[in-house]
Amino acid sequence: MENTRLPKSIKPRPYWVQYLSAYIVFLLGICIGKIRVQGRWNIPKEDSAVLASNHFAYFDPFLLVYAVHRPIDFIMQKELGIQPFFLFAPMIYGAILTDRNKVGPSMVKQSMRTIKNGKILGIFPEGGITSPVLTEAKPGAIYLASLAKVKILPVSVRGASNAWENIFRGVRSRIRINIGKPFGPVDIKGSKEEKLKKLETTSGELMCRIAALLPAEKHGEFSGDLRIAVYQKENGFEII
Repeated sequence: MENTRLPKSIKPRPYWVQYLSAYIVFLLGICIGKIRVQGRWNIPKEDSAVLASNHFAYFDPFLLVYAVHRPIDFIMQKELGIQPFFLFAPMIYGAILTDRNKVGPSMVKQSMRTIKNGKILGIFPEGGITSPVLTEAKPGAIYLASLAKVKILPVSVRGASNAWENIFRGVRSRIRINIGKPFGPVDIKGSKEEKLKKLETTSGELMCRIAALLPAEKHGEFSGDLRIAVYQKENGFEII
Protein backbone atom coordinates (compact mmCIF):
# COMPACT_ATOMS: atom_id res chain seq x y z
CA MET A 1 0.00 0.00 0.00
CA GLU A 2 1.47 3.36 -1.07
CA ASN A 3 1.92 6.16 1.42
CA THR A 4 -0.36 9.20 1.34
CA ARG A 5 1.29 12.63 1.40
CA LEU A 6 0.66 14.63 4.55
CA PRO A 7 -1.63 17.66 4.10
CA LYS A 8 0.10 21.02 4.55
CA SER A 9 -2.68 22.03 6.95
CA ILE A 10 -1.33 19.68 9.66
CA LYS A 11 0.09 21.56 12.64
CA PRO A 12 0.33 21.06 16.43
CA ARG A 13 -3.12 20.97 18.03
CA PRO A 14 -4.25 22.70 21.25
CA TYR A 15 -3.42 21.05 24.56
CA TRP A 16 -7.03 19.99 25.24
CA VAL A 17 -7.29 18.19 21.88
CA GLN A 18 -4.11 16.24 22.56
CA TYR A 19 -5.21 15.54 26.14
CA LEU A 20 -8.52 14.03 25.01
CA SER A 21 -6.77 12.13 22.23
CA ALA A 22 -4.52 10.53 24.83
CA TYR A 23 -7.54 8.62 26.20
CA ILE A 24 -8.15 7.15 22.75
CA VAL A 25 -4.47 6.22 22.57
CA PHE A 26 -4.72 4.55 25.98
CA LEU A 27 -7.58 2.34 24.78
CA LEU A 28 -5.75 1.63 21.52
CA GLY A 29 -2.67 0.62 23.48
CA ILE A 30 -4.65 -1.89 25.53
CA CYS A 31 -6.06 -3.40 22.32
CA ILE A 32 -2.89 -3.72 20.27
CA GLY A 33 -0.50 -5.16 22.79
CA LYS A 34 0.72 -6.25 26.17
CA ILE A 35 2.71 -3.13 26.94
CA ARG A 36 5.41 -2.84 29.57
CA VAL A 37 6.99 0.54 30.31
CA GLN A 38 10.22 0.96 32.27
CA GLY A 39 11.84 4.21 33.40
CA ARG A 40 8.81 6.47 33.74
CA TRP A 41 10.57 8.19 36.65
CA ASN A 42 12.90 9.76 34.05
CA ILE A 43 10.07 11.73 32.40
CA PRO A 44 10.09 15.42 33.39
CA LYS A 45 6.91 16.15 35.32
CA GLU A 46 6.54 19.72 34.03
CA ASP A 47 9.70 20.82 32.21
CA SER A 48 10.00 20.70 28.45
CA ALA A 49 12.31 18.20 26.77
CA VAL A 50 13.19 16.72 23.40
CA LEU A 51 12.06 13.09 23.32
CA ALA A 52 14.22 11.09 20.90
CA SER A 53 13.22 7.53 20.01
CA ASN A 54 14.01 4.78 17.54
CA HIS A 55 11.31 4.17 14.94
CA PHE A 56 10.63 0.56 13.94
CA ALA A 57 6.83 0.68 13.42
CA TYR A 58 3.95 2.97 12.49
CA PHE A 59 2.43 2.46 15.93
CA ASP A 60 5.46 4.01 17.68
CA PRO A 61 4.03 7.55 18.11
CA PHE A 62 0.84 6.14 19.69
CA LEU A 63 2.92 4.04 22.06
CA LEU A 64 5.11 6.97 23.08
CA VAL A 65 2.04 9.04 23.99
CA TYR A 66 0.76 6.01 25.92
CA ALA A 67 4.05 5.72 27.83
CA VAL A 68 4.80 9.36 28.57
CA HIS A 69 1.35 10.51 29.75
CA ARG A 70 2.05 14.04 28.47
CA PRO A 71 1.19 15.77 25.19
CA ILE A 72 3.92 15.34 22.56
CA ASP A 73 4.36 17.45 19.42
CA PHE A 74 5.95 15.06 16.92
CA ILE A 75 8.10 16.19 14.02
CA MET A 76 7.15 14.38 10.79
CA GLN A 77 8.84 14.40 7.39
CA LYS A 78 6.17 15.48 4.93
CA GLU A 79 7.88 13.87 1.90
CA LEU A 80 7.68 10.38 3.35
CA GLY A 81 3.92 10.44 3.78
CA ILE A 82 2.01 7.87 5.80
CA GLN A 83 -0.09 4.77 5.25
CA PRO A 84 -3.70 5.90 4.60
CA PHE A 85 -5.17 4.12 7.63
CA PHE A 86 -2.87 6.05 9.99
CA LEU A 87 -3.58 9.46 8.43
CA PHE A 88 -6.27 10.19 11.03
CA ALA A 89 -3.61 10.39 13.77
CA PRO A 90 -1.67 13.48 12.62
CA MET A 91 -4.93 15.04 11.36
CA ILE A 92 -6.46 14.84 14.86
CA TYR A 93 -3.46 14.92 17.18
CA GLY A 94 -1.36 17.27 15.05
CA ALA A 95 2.31 17.32 14.09
CA ILE A 96 5.15 19.60 13.05
CA LEU A 97 5.99 19.02 9.38
CA THR A 98 9.55 19.29 8.09
CA ASP A 99 11.50 18.78 4.89
CA ARG A 100 13.60 15.64 4.81
CA ASN A 101 16.91 17.24 3.85
CA LYS A 102 16.86 20.60 5.64
CA VAL A 103 15.82 22.28 8.88
CA GLY A 104 13.34 24.94 7.77
CA PRO A 105 12.57 28.14 9.72
CA SER A 106 8.88 27.22 10.08
CA MET A 107 9.73 23.88 11.70
CA VAL A 108 12.23 25.53 14.06
CA LYS A 109 9.72 28.22 15.01
CA GLN A 110 6.98 25.67 15.78
CA SER A 111 9.43 23.48 17.70
CA MET A 112 10.57 26.40 19.86
CA ARG A 113 6.92 27.29 20.52
CA THR A 114 6.31 23.72 21.70
CA ILE A 115 9.24 23.99 24.12
CA LYS A 116 8.19 27.46 25.31
CA ASN A 117 4.69 26.13 26.06
CA GLY A 118 6.15 23.47 28.35
CA LYS A 119 5.37 20.52 26.08
CA ILE A 120 7.44 17.56 24.91
CA LEU A 121 8.95 17.75 21.42
CA GLY A 122 9.05 14.27 19.86
CA ILE A 123 11.54 13.37 17.14
CA PHE A 124 12.79 10.18 15.49
CA PRO A 125 16.49 11.04 14.95
CA GLU A 126 17.05 8.36 12.28
CA GLY A 127 14.58 10.19 10.05
CA GLY A 128 11.73 7.67 9.89
CA ILE A 129 11.26 3.90 9.71
CA THR A 130 14.56 3.11 8.03
CA SER A 131 15.53 -0.32 9.37
CA PRO A 132 14.58 -3.03 11.90
CA VAL A 133 17.82 -2.11 13.74
CA LEU A 134 19.40 1.21 14.71
CA THR A 135 21.02 3.40 12.07
CA GLU A 136 22.91 6.69 12.25
CA ALA A 137 21.03 9.76 13.43
CA LYS A 138 20.49 12.99 11.58
CA PRO A 139 21.54 16.06 13.62
CA GLY A 140 18.03 17.55 14.01
CA ALA A 141 17.31 16.28 17.53
CA ILE A 142 20.60 17.59 18.95
CA TYR A 143 20.33 20.88 17.06
CA LEU A 144 16.82 21.64 18.34
CA ALA A 145 17.65 20.61 21.92
CA SER A 146 20.74 22.85 21.93
CA LEU A 147 18.78 25.75 20.43
CA ALA A 148 16.05 25.42 23.09
CA LYS A 149 18.55 24.66 25.90
CA VAL A 150 16.54 21.67 27.14
CA LYS A 151 17.42 18.10 28.04
CA ILE A 152 17.07 15.14 25.69
CA LEU A 153 15.01 12.14 26.80
CA PRO A 154 16.17 8.92 25.06
CA VAL A 155 13.41 6.32 24.59
CA SER A 156 13.16 2.94 22.88
CA VAL A 157 10.09 1.17 21.50
CA ARG A 158 10.04 -2.38 20.18
CA GLY A 159 7.56 -5.13 19.46
CA ALA A 160 4.99 -3.22 17.42
CA SER A 161 6.23 -4.00 13.91
CA ASN A 162 3.64 -6.74 13.40
CA ALA A 163 1.00 -5.32 15.75
CA TRP A 164 -1.48 -4.54 12.96
CA GLU A 165 -1.33 -8.05 11.53
CA ASN A 166 -1.52 -9.55 15.02
CA ILE A 167 -4.73 -7.64 15.80
CA PHE A 168 -6.52 -9.45 12.96
CA ARG A 169 -5.12 -12.76 14.22
CA GLY A 170 -6.52 -12.07 17.67
CA VAL A 171 -3.02 -11.79 19.14
CA ARG A 172 -1.79 -8.93 21.31
CA SER A 173 1.84 -8.08 20.57
CA ARG A 174 4.44 -8.05 23.33
CA ILE A 175 5.58 -4.41 23.35
CA ARG A 176 8.39 -2.94 25.43
CA ILE A 177 9.01 0.78 25.99
CA ASN A 178 12.12 1.86 27.90
CA ILE A 179 12.74 5.44 28.99
CA GLY A 180 16.34 6.37 29.69
CA LYS A 181 18.02 8.97 31.84
CA PRO A 182 17.81 12.48 30.30
CA PHE A 183 21.05 14.19 29.30
CA GLY A 184 22.07 17.71 28.35
CA PRO A 185 21.37 20.52 27.70
CA VAL A 186 23.90 20.34 24.87
CA ASP A 187 25.98 23.44 24.13
CA ILE A 188 26.93 23.78 20.45
CA LYS A 189 29.53 26.54 20.05
CA GLY A 190 32.61 27.36 17.99
CA SER A 191 33.39 27.58 14.30
CA LYS A 192 31.17 25.99 11.66
CA GLU A 193 33.43 22.93 11.55
CA GLU A 194 33.45 22.66 15.35
CA LYS A 195 29.65 22.90 15.50
CA LEU A 196 29.23 20.20 12.84
CA LYS A 197 31.66 17.94 14.71
CA LYS A 198 29.81 18.50 18.00
CA LEU A 199 26.47 17.73 16.33
CA GLU A 200 27.91 14.53 14.85
CA THR A 201 29.49 13.26 18.06
CA THR A 202 26.50 14.12 20.24
CA SER A 203 24.12 12.49 17.74
CA GLY A 204 26.25 9.36 18.08
CA GLU A 205 25.98 9.60 21.86
CA LEU A 206 22.20 9.91 21.55
CA MET A 207 21.94 6.74 19.45
CA CYS A 208 24.14 4.85 21.92
CA ARG A 209 21.82 5.96 24.72
CA ILE A 210 18.85 4.63 22.72
CA ALA A 211 20.80 1.42 22.02
CA ALA A 212 21.28 1.05 25.78
CA LEU A 213 17.49 0.72 26.01
CA LEU A 214 17.30 -2.08 23.42
CA PRO A 215 18.51 -5.71 23.32
CA ALA A 216 21.86 -6.28 21.58
CA GLU A 217 20.31 -7.63 18.35
CA LYS A 218 18.72 -4.21 17.76
CA HIS A 219 21.91 -2.14 18.16
CA GLY A 220 22.61 -2.17 14.41
CA GLU A 221 25.38 0.26 13.45
CA PHE A 222 26.23 0.80 17.12
CA SER A 223 26.86 -2.85 17.98
CA GLY A 224 29.93 -3.20 20.14
CA ASP A 225 30.12 0.47 21.16
CA LEU A 226 31.53 0.52 24.68
CA ARG A 227 29.39 3.51 25.69
CA ILE A 228 26.25 1.38 25.60
CA ALA A 229 27.17 -0.56 28.74
CA VAL A 230 27.93 2.69 30.57
CA TYR A 231 24.51 4.14 29.70
CA GLN A 232 22.75 0.90 30.64
CA LYS A 233 24.29 1.18 34.10
CA GLU A 234 23.16 4.82 34.34
CA ASN A 235 19.58 3.85 33.48
CA GLY A 236 19.48 1.38 36.36
CA PHE A 237 17.14 -1.27 34.95
CA GLU A 238 17.46 -4.49 32.99
CA ILE A 239 16.48 -4.71 29.34
CA ILE A 240 13.94 -7.53 28.96
